[in-house]
Amino acid sequence: MTMTESVRTDVPLTGAQILANAKALAPILRERAAEIEENRSLPPDVVQMLRDAGVFRIGFSRDWGGPHMTSMEQTEVIEALSYGDASTGWCAKLGSDIGLHANFLDQDEARRMFTSLDMHSAGVLPVTGRADRVPGGYLLNGRWGFGSGSTHADWVASGAMVFENGEPYASPDGSNPHESRLFMVPGDQIESVDNWYTLGLCGSGSSDYTITDVFVPENHSLTFDNPKVPNGPLVQPDVIQRSMCGVPLGLTRAALDYVRELTLERVDMLKGSPWRMSGVAWKDNEHIQITLAECEADYSTTRAGVYRALERQWEVTADGIGTLDDLTPDERVASALTGWQAFNMAKRVVQRLCDLLGTAAIRSGDPMNRWLRDAMTMAMHPTARDRVTQTVGAHLVGAKPSMRFMLGIVDKPKTDSDE
Repeated sequence: MTMTESVRTDVPLTGAQILANAKALAPILRERAAEIEENRSLPPDVVQMLRDAGVFRIGFSRDWGGPHMTSMEQTEVIEALSYGDASTGWCAKLGSDIGLHANFLDQDEARRMFTSLDMHSAGVLPVTGRADRVPGGYLLNGRWGFGSGSTHADWVASGAMVFENGEPYASPDGSNPHESRLFMVPGDQIESVDNWYTLGLCGSGSSDYTITDVFVPENHSLTFDNPKVPNGPLVQPDVIQRSMCGVPLGLTRAALDYVRELTLERVDMLKGSPWRMSGVAWKDNEHIQITLAECEADYSTTRAGVYRALERQWEVTADGIGTLDDLTPDERVASALTGWQAFNMAKRVVQRLCDLLGTAAIRSGDPMNRWLRDAMTMAMHPTARDRVTQTVGAHLVGAKPSMRFMLGIVDKPKTDSDE
C-alpha cells in the first residue's frame, strides 16, 4: 500500500478540528525534533500523522469538500505545528499549498489530479527551469534548489520559463514578452539531489531536485494571475505566501515559553564563586524580567500585525467582488511587510534568549540550539530579505518594486489605449 492509498478520504474535518489536531501533534513533534533533524527530512510516519490530522487539506475550499479555512486559520495551523518543530511546520505549509494550487487549475483536471484532500505538494516558485512547448503541453527540464518536502510530496510545482521552437515564448495577451509558469509534476517523476546539509531547518528535506524531459500537459500548468474559480480571498495572486510566517511565529512562541519555564526553576550563582548558588531566583532578576518582557513585546506586536494584515485582506476580498487592488497602498504592503517582520523578529528574539541563557544554549541537545539555527536559516528565505523592504518602500512612494509578486501585483496586458 502506498502512502497516498493509505490516507483517509471519507472523514470530513472542520478547521477547528484540524487546528486542535495540530496542537495535539506539537508535543509529539517536540519529542521527535532531534530525530527529524538527524533524518534531514520528515520520517514517513510523521508525514502520515500530518495527513491523518487533516493538515494538508487546509487550503481546499468548501466546493472541494475541504474545510474552507481563512488565511488566518491556515496560519494558526502552521504556527501550532512549528511550536513543536519548525522543519515540520515548514513542510506542512508547503504541503498544504496543494489546495491553493487547485484554484488556479482547470477544475475538472484538478479533481483528476488531486484524488484525495490529504495529498500534498512541494516545489519551488523561482523560474529556474525550462519548459519547451510541444503538442498538448510542455517538455520540462531543469534543476531547482530548496525543494522543501519534495522527497515525500505527491505533486511538485516548479517554476520555469517557456520557450517555443527554441525561442522565448511571449504571452498571447501581450502581458509578458517571455512567459513563465508553474508546472505540476507527480512526485515520482523528479530526481532528488542529496545535498541538504545545512545550519538549520535540517529536517525539512529542502534538497535540490531535477526534472528531465518530463511531459507536462497544458492543463497541469498555472499562473497566479489566472484563477479558475470565482473571485474570493483564496484566489488572490499573493495567496501562496500568506501562511509561511506561521513558522517563525510558532518557533518564537516555543522559545519564549521554554525560557519562561526555565526562569521559574533556576537560581543565580554567587558572584565570584561559580560553583555556589546565591539563592536568588532567576524570576527575581531584573535583567531577566526586562529581557523577557521586551521579547514578549516584540513577539506579540509582530503577531498582531501579521494577523491584522491578513484579516484586512480577507475583509476586502470576502464578498467575491473586491481584490487586492481595492486595498490602500499601506494595506497592500502590510502582509508582505509583517511577514518579513515575523522572520526577522524570530531571529532577533531567539538570539536574545540564547544570550540570556549563556552556555546553556550552546549544547547540541538543548532545543534553544535548534531554534537559534532554525531562526537564522529561515531568515535567509526571500520573504525575509531586503528585497521585500525595497519592494514595500518603492510601492509606497510610487517607484518600481523589485518583487511585485510579493504584493500580489499583476501586470495587465497592454491595450490600444495604452499606446
